[in-house]
This record gives sequence, C-alpha cells and structure tokens, in this order.
Amino acid sequence: MKMHELGPASGSTKERTRVGRGTGSGLGKTAGKGHKGQKARTGGSIRRGFEGGQTPLYRRIPKRGFKNHFAKEYAVINVGDLERFENDTVVNVELLLSEGIIRKELDGLKILGTGELTKKLTVVASKFSKTAEEKIQAAGGKIEVK
Repeated sequence: MKMHELGPASGSTKERTRVGRGTGSGLGKTAGKGHKGQKARTGGSIRRGFEGGQTPLYRRIPKRGFKNHFAKEYAVINVGDLERFENDTVVNVELLLSEGIIRKELDGLKILGTGELTKKLTVVASKFSKTAEEKIQAAGGKIEVK
C-alpha cells in the first residue's frame, strides 16, 4: 500500500447535500426552508433568548447584588493544612502549589486559624488571621508577610 492509495474507510464520509438544485433532488424550490416566515429569509437566524419582540426573560428579571471588581481574592488555607510539612520548612505559595494544597495563587495567600499546628515552620503569605498568627508562633514558627 502506498500513500496515494490511502483514503477514508468506506461509508465514513458523505457528500455534502446541495440544496436548491431542482425539484428532482428533493431539496429544490424552497431548499428545505418551507414557505415564507422569518426562518425562510436571508439572515433569518434568530438569536438566543429572542422572544419575538416580547421583552425577553433576561431583561424582565430584576438585577440583584453587586460585584466589586476591585476586590482581592485570596487563596485560603488553614493552619491544620501545614501539619504535613517537616520542621524548619519555609512554606510559601510555590511549595503549596507543588504539593497541590492550593490550585492557584490568585491575588495572594491567606492563612486561617482552623486546626492544630505542632511543627516549627516559617510561613510566607499575604495575610494571616490573628488565630493563625498565634498558633504558628506558639509552635515556635515565624510568619513573614509578603
């Protein structure tokens, strides 16, 4: 078998249907679009959510809430999640990403105080809750605000 002899498997490809090519083809005259109406016209596609001129649902429903586009979103972990590391480890965003504890850095890292910590660690993060700070320092560790 040579390269020029290769082709698709039989029955796997179809010829495209050419519409509007005479009544004998079965798709002549109106070309499968029926008689008149918006869908029979050129450019007669109707956009998503269009309700025939009636005010669409997405405009009838009242707007709710507020989204602050300037708010910072932090990757959040608890002190208890740091227990897996060895003593004297520097815990930073890169380490947490590589360990799979956080998925993305977002706008920074925040450490919260849920859980227990017995290891002496140096934790580098953007923000700490008061309880997290206390628990890290009580275990003999250090905090560094990045």
